[in-house]
Amino acid sequence: MFQSPTRKLPKYIETMWRTFLVVAFFFVKGSANDCVTRSFGIDQIVCVCNATYCDGLPKNHVEVPEDGSAYWYVSNKKGLRMKLQTVKFNENQSWNAESTLIIDETKKYQKVLGFGGAFTDSVGINIKKLSPATQDQLLRAYYDPKTGCKYSLGRIPIGGTDFSTRPYAYDDVANDTSLKHFALAQEDYDYKLPFARRAVELNPEMKFTSAVWSPPTWMKTNNEYNGRGFLKTEYYQVYADYMLKFVEEYKKNGVDIAAVSTGNEPSEGIALHNSLSAMGWTAKTVAKWIADNLGPTLAESEYNQTRIWILDDQRSFLPEYIEEIAENKRSMKYVEAIASHWYRDPDIPPSVLTRTHDEFPDKFLIMTEACIHNQSERPVVLGSWDRGERYILSILEYMNHWYVGWVDWNIALDKKGGPNWIKNYVDAPIIIDPKTDEFYKQPMYYALMHFSRFVDRDSVKISITDTLHIKSTAFVTPSNEVVVVLYNRDLSPKQVVLKDAKKGSLCLELSPQSMNTIKYKQ
Repeated sequence: MFQSPTRKLPKYIETMWRTFLVVAFFFVKGSANDCVTRSFGIDQIVCVCNATYCDGLPKNHVEVPEDGSAYWYVSNKKGLRMKLQTVKFNENQSWNAESTLIIDETKKYQKVLGFGGAFTDSVGINIKKLSPATQDQLLRAYYDPKTGCKYSLGRIPIGGTDFSTRPYAYDDVANDTSLKHFALAQEDYDYKLPFARRAVELNPEMKFTSAVWSPPTWMKTNNEYNGRGFLKTEYYQVYADYMLKFVEEYKKNGVDIAAVSTGNEPSEGIALHNSLSAMGWTAKTVAKWIADNLGPTLAESEYNQTRIWILDDQRSFLPEYIEEIAENKRSMKYVEAIASHWYRDPDIPPSVLTRTHDEFPDKFLIMTEACIHNQSERPVVLGSWDRGERYILSILEYMNHWYVGWVDWNIALDKKGGPNWIKNYVDAPIIIDPKTDEFYKQPMYYALMHFSRFVDRDSVKISITDTLHIKSTAFVTPSNEVVVVLYNRDLSPKQVVLKDAKKGSLCLELSPQSMNTIKYKQ
């Protein structure tokens, strides 16, 4: 690990010192792609990136292992990060395995859409505090298909959120029913559009979704961005036009919006005491708005490929909220997907996800927002393995219950967990330190990478068994590779056998509290 000198130095000397230490570290270590670790406590390890170096897979990495072999990538609580080794099928036949996990490629489930995170104002504010070279390292860490996470989904707020420095919308002129004064905010040009465009340059497979937290206040019953408020019925069509205007303006600025949701967390706009920007929808009113306004408005426009996602709220509302919307049959013909968030997941069994799929098999399911804010401790806990564990266990659970993707909240925040105009600070997979022109990749980042880097769009979920301590999922990619993701929850190593009827068996010893991705030719 490398550290700064304790004595305060001029910034240019400190930058030279850090660069020297990075070069020296890798000269000694002998690898150009390992994590440069920094510890913030017992087992609280981050990987440090700066303008000249960031860990990741080598650019010349051979993506597919030789026939008869598999690649095995490991990250664990003790500090391994995407450590790669090659293992062979049908070796160690006398292996005394505690568990055998059976892969069954004949049992197929949902197709994967992808993994990603959100481009909030706070994300852009923080990234812009880094030097151009370090900014590029961060964006490559997420979107580069060769060396990074290979993110393929991005979520862009329509207007402001709590992760802005102010509440705002795109037309503040009261009763402007023609939306003559509609205009994107400076925040879009400074903090969202540039980084969304760069993500597409790095990965042309990127798809963007969007949601409104609150429309202009004059459209709402309470005339406020937050608090209990609903859309005034006389503005139902104006609001649909407002969303279409956003799609049009982003297209003009080089960003295609693949889908819009009916609004971020409508339950927050129904709550009596709510500081988040939000607008309330009941299932019946949002169904009417989709059927009469938003659905036809998008369908009859040149942007008729932009889809509609519903709910965009906690899974505690599943499936009843969707059932109520579906009572309006005209509304559901415009709906592509059911989106949910993870914040109340510990209270709601995942069986509701499968039940929702079974009731609405023609609508795909996707998780569109997750982040960690533990009220009992600091919003940002650098290097927290427990938070990385929460991420990977959540992704495993969702993918095993018919979900096609998992989208993180802010892709990067500062060490305070902001900025945030209502002081609703949270953690993020990447934390930025502008004073040293560095960013820290946390265990949450690697939890996502163990999926997003290997499970390509249109991969198909297949069957695999798991155990109490070994949680698992598996896929076949469009390139006919099998990808298996395992998490060993136990505090001790676990010897397991992965058994594929076509390929044979792989014998693996999973280190304690470890994330594992195994990849091989089908």
